[in-house]
Amino acid sequence: MSLSEEATERLADVVELQPTKNADLQEKWGMDSGSEVHQYLESELGEYYYRDEDSMICATPEAEALVGDGDTGGERSVTGTALQKAIIAILPGPDEDPQSVVATLHDIEDTGTDTSVDEVRSALHTLTDKGLVERVRKTVPTFRLAIDRDRIVIETGED
Repeated sequence: MSLSEEATERLADVVELQPTKNADLQEKWGMDSGSEVHQYLESELGEYYYRDEDSMICATPEAEALVGDGDTGGERSVTGTALQKAIIAILPGPDEDPQSVVATLHDIEDTGTDTSVDEVRSALHTLTDKGLVERVRKTVPTFRLAIDRDRIVIETGED
């Protein structure tokens, strides 16, 4: 997706201010309401941002690379759950064959974690939204890390 000059500048604002909220962007962009900010984000920057567990607006790694200096080798730190942290530890790497939700569930269960397929599926989708996991379309969705495991830090508040 090619961004207009205005969209690129506004994406740079998201990267700079993250985690941020509608009100901050409303003020920065001179918009009339948080709803207007939300509509802009969805229509123009939808694939470049996500909302964290506190509904704060964050940029994806792709957004950071697009508006940054091109250095995508740094550590990526996000807040998450213990289950998400466990998934990152067992999911295949970026250059490996992806695995299904069920295979991920079995690997998680092998670590002694008690969870359900729905919880694993939800965690995988959340990690995908954060740009940490890549969803590979096959007959069934399969997943693998989007970036190297050693670049990911998930702060659970339980550490």
